[in-house]
This record gives sequence, C-alpha cells and structure tokens, in this order.
Amino acid sequence: MTPAPIPEGVAPVADRVLGFSVGARNVRGRVVRLDAALNAVLAAHDYPAPLATVLGEALVLTALLGATLREDEGQLTLQAQSKGGPVDLLVCDYRAGAVRGYLRHDGSNVEPGLDLHALFGEGHLAITLDPTAAAERYQGIVPLEGASLAEAAEGYFANSEQLPTLIRLAVRWDATTGWVGGGLLVQHLARSEIGGERLSIADMNPDWQHVLALASTMSDDELTDLSLSEETLIWRLFHDEEVRVVPGPVPTRGCRCTLAHIKDVLSSFPPEERAEMAGDDGRIKVDCAFCARVFAVDV
Repeated sequence: MTPAPIPEGVAPVADRVLGFSVGARNVRGRVVRLDAALNAVLAAHDYPAPLATVLGEALVLTALLGATLREDEGQLTLQAQSKGGPVDLLVCDYRAGAVRGYLRHDGSNVEPGLDLHALFGEGHLAITLDPTAAAERYQGIVPLEGASLAEAAEGYFANSEQLPTLIRLAVRWDATTGWVGGGLLVQHLARSEIGGERLSIADMNPDWQHVLALASTMSDDELTDLSLSEETLIWRLFHDEEVRVVPGPVPTRGCRCTLAHIKDVLSSFPPEERAEMAGDDGRIKVDCAFCARVFAVDV
C-alpha cells in the first residue's frame, strides 16, 4: 500500500549534508538528511511503500557520495541493474546538490522487509562519475551483493576502491511529516588528507576498528529523527574525539527535464528525423522517467 500524501500545511525543511573528519583516527565521513527533496522525488511515482523505501535509501546513498564533489565537478550516477526480482532497474544521480531517481518494477506485490536479493535478484551496482570536460569518465562496477543497499555499497568501496567504509541508510514514513531519510558514511583514508600514513591493511588498523565500533552503534531511529541535529548525531558517536565538521551543499530535488531543455535537444536533429519522431497528432512526446511526466513538443 502506498502511503497517503503529506498532509496540507506540513513543510519538510530538514535537507542537509554535514561532513566531518576525525584527524587523530585518519577517518572522514558525512551525515545526510533528505526531507523535502525525498518527498518531492517520491511524490512523482506511485510506488508501493517497500519500493519507495529502497529508492529513498538509494537517494540518500547518492547524496552521501555526491556531496564529495565540488559544484563544477560534474555528475555522480548510481545504478543497479538486475534480473530475477520485482525490480530490474534503479537509477539515481547527483549534480550540484540536486538528486533525482526512479526505479522500474514488474508490478508484482512486494512485501515489506524483503532483502536486496529478494527485491533485485542477480545483478550489479555501478557508480559512475561524469566530470567536467577536463577529466575522464570513471565507472566502478561490482556485483549487487549483501542484505541491503548499504552492504552492496560497502562492497563497492572494498572491492573497487579498496577503501574501508561503513554505510548506514534509513528511510521511514510518518503520517505527519511524510518521508524522511538519513544516512551515515564513514571511511578510513587510504592516503590521508590530514597527515596520517598510508596503510596496507587499513581494516586491521586499531584506529579504524575503534571508529567502526563507535559508528556501528548509530540506529535507524537516530538517523531519521529530525529533532536530532546532524551535529548531535556526530557528537553522540565521537564525543571523546577531536572532530572537525564542514557543512555541505543543501540537497534538493533536481530533475533537469524542462520543456525548454527538451526543445533545445530536439532542435539538434534534422527536420526529417523530427518528423519521424512525431505521432499522428504532429507532436513529439518525450517521457521523463525521473519525474514521471510526458512532454509534448510540436514539430
């Protein structure tokens, strides 16, 4: 069953990214909250609640990863493709603070509490960085493994980046506030940005083991409790450590499909090709899967 729309007059305002580093432990991390952005993305689709939840987790994860980019560094895309489960495609991307996403499913009944394999079957997880023209495109691909999307992403960093990583993702529905998502990412720096040495077996390092034990205590309720600030969450984990925090860009919902943009793209095609694209009514219909809208353009 899909949850009801957000009650009139309720205005989610908690979207935020907060980066942090624990210099003495050679560790960095981020906390993300998605509120208005998450509700705006999910409102465009009539997903069953379990599918809305997994897409919400993917959007939180995309915001966690994308927040490392500078505004001029391009776009990060997270994509899960699979077969054998009700979901065969999930795509989210991040660009200059804006997140968007959608998933494709077969319409079968999906029960709450299904693990990653039950939802997707066999597949792979790809993370792609499309930077500015000055740099090359980068893509890492790993099997879609683990009980959750967070575990699959941890596997990506372990196998593709060789970077010890802890990820926590939580999404909940509240009848008063709508959807709320929260995420925590903590990483041991493979080559320290704050003075530490490079470690050949970082996951055996006592500093990383200490931070891992602390960060693993973060609960889903804490991540989605809007009465707890991001600073409070970090303080609860690392109040005995010297922590530096750095606010990140405010996440927003960011589908870039507009009628003007679509017209501009179509104008690059020769008139005869545009005529072939048109329907019987003489209009070209362009379907945006991200915002679930169909744009009609006169030839």
